[in-house]
Amino acid sequence: MFGLGVPELMMILIIGLIVFGPGKLPAIGSALGKSIREFKEAFYAPVESREKEGGKDGKPDAKQD
Repeated sequence: MFGLGVPELMMILIIGLIVFGPGKLPAIGSALGKSIREFKEAFYAPVESREKEGGKDGKPDAKQD
């Protein structure tokens, strides 16, 4: 996960507690989670729409007679 281990994640959490305080951390985490979810939806939406239109490459399937 981005080369971050447990000690690094703990240090980030401690710094977050000091800077924002324990009351704001849930709101910040929620906003961050929503932002990541929206980014993923926006990133994968074009791929899914191309797959619905045709094949995996986005081109319509060839008609076989």
